[in-house]
Amino acid sequence: MQAQPVVLCLQDTTELNFNGQEIDGLGPLTYEAQRGMYLHPTYAVIPEREALGVLDAWMWARSRKDAAGKRNDLKESLRWIEGYDPVAEMAPDFPATRLVYLADREADLMPLMLRALQLGEPADRLIRAAHNRCLPNGGKLWDHTVAGEPIGQIEFAMAARHGVKARPVRQQLWRQRVTLSNDAGAPLMVTCIVAREVDAPAGSKPVEWRLLTNRCADTCAEVVELIDWYRARWEIEMLFDILKNACRIESLQLEHIGKLERAIAMYLVVVWRIAHLMRLGRTCPDLDASRFFDWAEIRAAYMRSKGGPPAMPTLNEVLRLIAGFGGFLARKGDGEPGVQTIWKGLRKIRIAAEALPAAAASWR
Repeated sequence: MQAQPVVLCLQDTTELNFNGQEIDGLGPLTYEAQRGMYLHPTYAVIPEREALGVLDAWMWARSRKDAAGKRNDLKESLRWIEGYDPVAEMAPDFPATRLVYLADREADLMPLMLRALQLGEPADRLIRAAHNRCLPNGGKLWDHTVAGEPIGQIEFAMAARHGVKARPVRQQLWRQRVTLSNDAGAPLMVTCIVAREVDAPAGSKPVEWRLLTNRCADTCAEVVELIDWYRARWEIEMLFDILKNACRIESLQLEHIGKLERAIAMYLVVVWRIAHLMRLGRTCPDLDASRFFDWAEIRAAYMRSKGGPPAMPTLNEVLRLIAGFGGFLARKGDGEPGVQTIWKGLRKIRIAAEALPAAAASWR
């Protein structure tokens, strides 16, 4: 992190469903009959989408509702403030690095903004707005922000996800610096950004984001930069996807939530490595593969190749071979391997790497 000019500290919460398993200490999920726990990590990512690692992870299980339908737990919204505090504490140790606390709509909380103000705004905040707040001088926040002419626009390709096809997106941009009302009395200045899609395809819901930040973002270029940072939030969704579908964390059968928490902590390191390899294989394909794999793994990856590994195999080449063991077909239109095929391939390559010396000894 110290080597980076900007580090995005992404936060989000996911449910881990262990329904039907005999694990002590679990609690209800969204539906009271379900049993599981919650995970809220802080994921460090640079704007170019390369993951640096997991800073921390809050884990908890809900208590069951009492006869009055209430839980005797602390407010779960506290996790957003508790997640901001470690980032703020870290900021003085990274004077050359801008830390950006980045979260989705659940983090649009006045107590969080006041906590950051109390600490002196040591880390920047970029949060998707959930509340169209009333302004001290009348009017609503979002209406006030888009009252004038847009300051510019942004175009990008929205990746395919959850049954939605990939498509280009063009958004017009608005920006206003405003003071929000609060009970603490101190003036709370924020910048509200609205990015609204224009000319959306028929049948598609227009993409609109409303963001709040402590930064002034005076120019269109600075607003575009913040939106690009917000788009990096998808990396934490990818982390959850790898954890659940590649590492199959919800299939663990352990006897107590304490052991489950320790297992999840270790798996988060595994998840980071998979995401890190996938991203570097695309952005820095010519890196020396031996920086990421030992030679036994590299030799195992080239088992299907008649010539064996070259003197300096590249990361992209070795990753594609490893993903081939996980089902990646490497056809002309397949693009680069994803996390699923890399994860499946890594498991097989590790087994092959451990088996090769024994096989060579038996052949002699």
